[in-house]
Amino acid sequence: MPLYLSRFSYTPETWARLLVRPEDRAKAAQAYIESVGGKLHGFWYAFGTHDGYNLWEAPDNVSMAAVALAISGGGALASFETTVLLTVDETMDALRKAEGVRYRAPGT
Repeated sequence: MPLYLSRFSYTPETWARLLVRPEDRAKAAQAYIESVGGKLHGFWYAFGTHDGYNLWEAPDNVSMAAVALAISGGGALASFETTVLLTVDETMDALRKAEGVRYRAPGT
């Protein structure tokens, strides 16, 4: 199954609610991905541009997109970005296929 890396940031209102009533949001994230047949591999909070990161496994892009849309539509996040991760083997396959792509730079 494909792996996905998500970066998220809470709204100030969400942080305020969590300060009053702390909650392990990793459990919620696990339930979301399991509802589409996936698995949560990790949930971390961080300093910096994003408040946290998730590593997910999902059956396919549509399933991961469904989870991302549901989370994004919930209103608790200021941002939510997901990146599809490729294995080394998938990247090697892509490199081999790239030979057959006849790219032409703009204006040439």
